[in-house]
Amino acid sequence: MAHYVDSEVGRLGTVLLHRPGPELARLTPRNNDSLLFDAIPWVGRAQEEHDAFARALREHGVEVLYLGTLLAETLAVADARAELTEHVLDDPRLGDTLRRRVADHLTYLDPGALADVLIAGLAHEELHTSWDRPGGLVYTLMDRHDFVIDPLPNLLFTRDSSFWVGDRAGVTSLAMPARRRETTLTGAIYRHHPRFSGTELVYRPELEHLEGGDVLLLAPGVVAVGVGERTTPAGAERLARRVFAAGLAHTILVVPIAQERATMHLDTVCTMVDVDAVLMYPNVAGSLSAYTVIAGSDGEPQVDGPAPFLRAAADAMDLDVLRVIDTGLDPVTAEREQWDDGNNTLAIAPRLCVGYERNVETNAQLARAGIEVIEIAGSELGSGRGGPRCMSCPLVREPLRPAPVGTD
Repeated sequence: MAHYVDSEVGRLGTVLLHRPGPELARLTPRNNDSLLFDAIPWVGRAQEEHDAFARALREHGVEVLYLGTLLAETLAVADARAELTEHVLDDPRLGDTLRRRVADHLTYLDPGALADVLIAGLAHEELHTSWDRPGGLVYTLMDRHDFVIDPLPNLLFTRDSSFWVGDRAGVTSLAMPARRRETTLTGAIYRHHPRFSGTELVYRPELEHLEGGDVLLLAPGVVAVGVGERTTPAGAERLARRVFAAGLAHTILVVPIAQERATMHLDTVCTMVDVDAVLMYPNVAGSLSAYTVIAGSDGEPQVDGPAPFLRAAADAMDLDVLRVIDTGLDPVTAEREQWDDGNNTLAIAPRLCVGYERNVETNAQLARAGIEVIEIAGSELGSGRGGPRCMSCPLVREPLRPAPVGTD
């Protein structure tokens, strides 16, 4: 298969989603903070909302792939199974006796069942032990509510663990310990699943911290990277070096973001909705800056700036001006709807995007600007602080050839 993405708004052809499942049911008042959820979602309703999201994409001609299905198919490959099993067994919390017991347990699972465990985790009470197959001291001293293998409820947000630039995948380096195993699953799929045979990686998990929510393909050859809570300046520099070396872009815009819970990624304050238009959180639109990075003649990244983000982006995209559509209508609604992922839209094509229905004012602003919004429910999906863009990783978009501003 040919996978290719060079923008945020080219006609979407194929997307990677993860339908929420038992891993969400593992969230409790004891662990939801450590697993990075603000609330405990109603799993059945979250699944209904996600099914409606996938259905809306299919109705617009998008091929939807599910991470869980791809993972089960990947685990049918012996090397992938060994790699992913070894990774969970390498957890230093286990100790030798429990590690052997867990290895024994995983050995007898078929690929589908193993995929379920790698996603939903393995609870203390699910690992049955006996005198002849003990769990050892570690298992004995574990609280019965603890997990031998932690669940991955944030796998719902497939954008964070991978992204594409051109024909290459980037498997990210997630900053939060609770999420790092997500990239091992995504990376194994890209390296071992037959559909992705021959895929080259432009980024790898062992590199400096970089998350997919901070990577925006503003235009062919122009990549914006947010730095702050999750993506480090070193991660942005590493991506720039690798993208330039592969000839995938000519300009990287590095955008510092205030380190706040509501603005953890660049796509929580800015997303593309047309070839020349962004949806932005107005409380930061005027203060957001960018450093322009290009490849120097000696191959070293050359840095200029800072400059206002909107000006730097327009210049890099060869536009007179980058149109801005505000989240909300005033500072109060803007703050509320930004928290409710009003900025986190997924473009299906120029002037066509998916957004949460609850962000009434933001959706009205988009409509007034000529942007059609496919509204979906997200009362439960949003409990992990993520919207349609966070929940999707585009694998195929039509190459974008921007028309002159004001034309179709």
